Amino acid sequence: MRGTTTLAAIVAAMLLSALAAAPPAAADAGYTSAYRTIPGHGGTPLKALVYRPKGEGPFPLIVMPASWSLFHAEYAGAAAKFAEAGYTVVAYTSRGFWDSGGRIEIAGRPDVGDLSKVIDWSLAHTRADRRKIGAAGISYGAGISLLGAAHDPRIRAVSAMSGWASLPDSLYQHETVSEQTAALLLSVGHVTGKPGADYLTVQDGYLEDRFGTAVELASIRGAANYVKRINASKPAIMLANGWQDGIFPPAQYVDFFNRLKVPKRLTFQAGDHGTPEALGALGLPNETWTQTRKWFDRYLRGRKNGIGAAGPVALKPNNGGSWSYFPSWSAQTERTRRYPLPAGRTKIAAGVNTVADSGIVEATGIAAQAGIHWTIKPAEVDRAHALVHRMPAVKARTVVSGAPVLRTTLTPSARKTTIFAYLYDEAPDGRARLVTHVPYSLRGATPGRPRALTLPLQPIRWKLAKGHRLTLVIDTVDPRYRTTAARATTTTLTGGSLTVPFG
Repeated sequence: MRGTTTLAAIVAAMLLSALAAAPPAAADAGYTSAYRTIPGHGGTPLKALVYRPKGEGPFPLIVMPASWSLFHAEYAGAAAKFAEAGYTVVAYTSRGFWDSGGRIEIAGRPDVGDLSKVIDWSLAHTRADRRKIGAAGISYGAGISLLGAAHDPRIRAVSAMSGWASLPDSLYQHETVSEQTAALLLSVGHVTGKPGADYLTVQDGYLEDRFGTAVELASIRGAANYVKRINASKPAIMLANGWQDGIFPPAQYVDFFNRLKVPKRLTFQAGDHGTPEALGALGLPNETWTQTRKWFDRYLRGRKNGIGAAGPVALKPNNGGSWSYFPSWSAQTERTRRYPLPAGRTKIAAGVNTVADSGIVEATGIAAQAGIHWTIKPAEVDRAHALVHRMPAVKARTVVSGAPVLRTTLTPSARKTTIFAYLYDEAPDGRARLVTHVPYSLRGATPGRPRALTLPLQPIRWKLAKGHRLTLVIDTVDPRYRTTAARATTTTLTGGSLTVPFG
């Protein structure tokens, strides 16, 4: 109860901040703003802020669905800037949350229908140009925008920030529950909205550790399931995310990007869920929103402004540095190096935590933006409960760029187990900063039977200084996730390698 009260207080503070960011347009502004009720899918009332540029029009239209647990005013600053630049903008609270009607459908068909209904209303009640329609959003709003582009061919451009293309690959990576993420999303959903039937089904699966139905529901709620439709419609798709997004990690965006055959852009920089673009939503200077503006100017207005001229893939190292541009995702990797792992058998006593872990959702990525990285000393990792393998120190400054791949043979003593693979940048003084990681759960195994494992870690771009080394740690418990590895069981790792991409 105490935790719920604290959460409610935090959300209330967010609400007050958002309201403060959404004042009426000044008399001398180049636009007007108004609070409106828009009939959504099935007539459900959706509350919205509508920004209309002054003038005859028609004006390009951008629809912005609100993030999970937030509402229309989260985009107040960005929407005002777009309106000043001659865009009609409709930012609305997603159904089931705050002032909108209905129930939380977790990006279900009613949510996709809502986006189309908001477009219908905008075309009927504003001077919006039906040939120039875009959708933009953060997190939940990003996912709904991508789904909207898959189902409504009127949407010609999208900017999806800190979003998802595949929910199973985000919240259930390699059959591993993201414990902190699930608890966070479900908790704030109850505080800020009205859960629907599918929401409660997913919640029950989370609480009871059964995920078959939840995974089925999640699979149809991601744009990755509709790539053929998107490629046929050919909207311009911009994807932007933080390297350490703890809710929607980068690999699922990369997979989606590589399958798209449309005008596209992919950007990664330091940050966690929603943090790289958060200030821009309030109207403050922000790289992601600047690129979003250029994206819509290019693909809605036809302005040749150089967006993407240097390459559709834009990457900034997670530990600081400038942007690098590439013609494709794979082009960032200039070479790979295969590091053999210990040839013998390493038996880990499972179910016991070590000092190695992936940090705290949101906090770890936000700290990385400030140059503060999750740090351990590998020498302090208990070898009874983990494998630790140190690679040779590099002789010159280099960049890890892409997704490292772990290959090994895993033999559990029980029917299920979980491992966590962490890659660290270890300095000569023995302190090591987390570069990337990945969880993996094995369910329904035959105890004692070896299982060959090929496991890509989450992709990263990371500057590795001269004299530093990469250190791999594999253990079986991480507080961010739900482990299936029980105490009194063992997990044996035999041989293998770690292949590291360098740029």
